[in-house]
Amino acid sequence: MQPRIRHFISSHKFHIFSKPKHKSVPRFQLFHNQTRNSENFSEVDHELIQSPAPNPDEYSTISIKALEIQDLLKQINGKKPVNEVELAFSRLKLTLSEDLVLNVLRRHRSDWKSAYVFFNWVCNASGYSPGTGSYNEILDILGKMKRFNEVHQVLDEMSKRNKSLINERTYGIVVNRYAAAHMIEEATQFFYKRAEFGLDLDLIAFQTLLISLCRYKHVEAAEFLFHSKKHEFRHNIKTMNVILNGWCVLGSLREAKRFWNDIITSKYKPDRFTYGIFINSLAKAGKISTAVKLFQAMWAKGCTPDVAICNCIIDGLCFKKRIPEALEIFKEMNEKECCPEVATYNTLIKHLCKIRRMEKVNELLNEMTRKGGDCAPNARTYGYLLNSAKKPDEVVKILEVMERNRCKMTEDTCNLLLRLFMGWGDDKRVESTWVEMERNGLGPDQRSYTIMVHGLYDKGRLKEAMVYYKKMISKGMVAEPRTKLLVDAINIKLNNKDHKNDQNI
Repeated sequence: MQPRIRHFISSHKFHIFSKPKHKSVPRFQLFHNQTRNSENFSEVDHELIQSPAPNPDEYSTISIKALEIQDLLKQINGKKPVNEVELAFSRLKLTLSEDLVLNVLRRHRSDWKSAYVFFNWVCNASGYSPGTGSYNEILDILGKMKRFNEVHQVLDEMSKRNKSLINERTYGIVVNRYAAAHMIEEATQFFYKRAEFGLDLDLIAFQTLLISLCRYKHVEAAEFLFHSKKHEFRHNIKTMNVILNGWCVLGSLREAKRFWNDIITSKYKPDRFTYGIFINSLAKAGKISTAVKLFQAMWAKGCTPDVAICNCIIDGLCFKKRIPEALEIFKEMNEKECCPEVATYNTLIKHLCKIRRMEKVNELLNEMTRKGGDCAPNARTYGYLLNSAKKPDEVVKILEVMERNRCKMTEDTCNLLLRLFMGWGDDKRVESTWVEMERNGLGPDQRSYTIMVHGLYDKGRLKEAMVYYKKMISKGMVAEPRTKLLVDAINIKLNNKDHKNDQNI
């Protein structure tokens, strides 16, 4: 369950605000949807920060049970024997359901060990068999942490139980995680394994493979497959758009131009998405004037740009500090029946916040709230406002507005709050945010730990920084290179300090 903002504002034990108030997502999108949004963003552990008791007024029965399981998994910590784990779970007297299993798994998206311990127990529990949704969720968690041996075990279990459990979503998850781990051959082989699972080797599945490879910068491999399989599958402009978008995501304007010319000279006519992808590529490369010309040419040719293309042009113009031109296009969108959406407003708000034009930001916010629907402010909108906050009081006001507009917290919002409060040295609010992230299944993830490690280092709290780092590694998370360098520096400083203390003794 997503948390209510009010509970974030006023937790039972630590208050994010100094004046607490009284209590009262398709994951694998097609390539052309990737251009729709141009907004691209002492030991402190369970023993020291106890999660507050759940409030029945704010949590469903399923969420309360999920919290109990979450607390139990923290105590088990992947170190108890199987028989003790089974005994511990049996004491909870759980009535297993798909909703409960999914709730628990989603609370452990960044803690594969706990998720896998729970899922194995669920699979062996009597009176309940996991559905496709639960299997897909654990596959995604394991794949994210590159636990492919466990992925294979889960797939084998699904196949033994019932091959119909493996669906297109299962295929998309596994292929995507292989591509993310740069396992190109394994991703391609899994495509051909579809037949073993009773799935067709069709063009859509092949496009899914290409999309996943391109998403993780294996565009050259994707284009090779595109050409080598042209007789096996009847390619169309959508398949070509996948490769074009891959070069755009990779940031290679040269290759994007080459493939654009291949499309122009082919038998396939560029569609709106082809134009959108290439315009996006030009804008990202800083060629905004060329992008605007192509944008205008679309209107002249009768190929009406959609809102995603308009957003891309607006973002590119704002990035080049040509905000008046961006606002003019924004104004023209309504006149040309290309209605702005929340991403359009967010693009403008992002750049206007950077230059502190808060009067215009507030005007746009009021307009979004008045329109509602597809224009209603979302977590990303408030994220830009929070990121521009200069002091905690401003954060208070923004979160209160989120509460009034019933906008739900996301992992990104929580990590942003962590970074802000850590930078301001507000330890109580850092702790409160951390507790609520755990409580509501919004982390902490690798980014959360990274924020804590770097923030504590900057404040000279080296031992505490190491506690968070060790906890992150124990959960199977991979530290960023900059974090590894920082930890090396921390270890040197701590060793030097210990050496000096020994000499003094």
